[in-house]
Amino acid sequence: MENQTSKQQLIEDIQNLLNSYSGLSPTFINPTLLEFMDEQSLKDIIGSLLDEKEKLQDVDKQWLEQFKSEK
Repeated sequence: MENQTSKQQLIEDIQNLLNSYSGLSPTFINPTLLEFMDEQSLKDIIGSLLDEKEKLQDVDKQWLEQFKSEK
């Protein structure tokens, strides 16, 4: 049953990552939809979400940089 608990935690992590984007409606994932996926696939999804979040933060930083006044 440990495997199922790990998968449930990974699914919750994915849901939390999706919900960390501001301005979007909350996301709720039905765990039965991801039941067929193995732990590595779920971890890969988390990795992709983290990569995407990092890219978006970099774009935001670049956008904000244009408003900095040079001294």
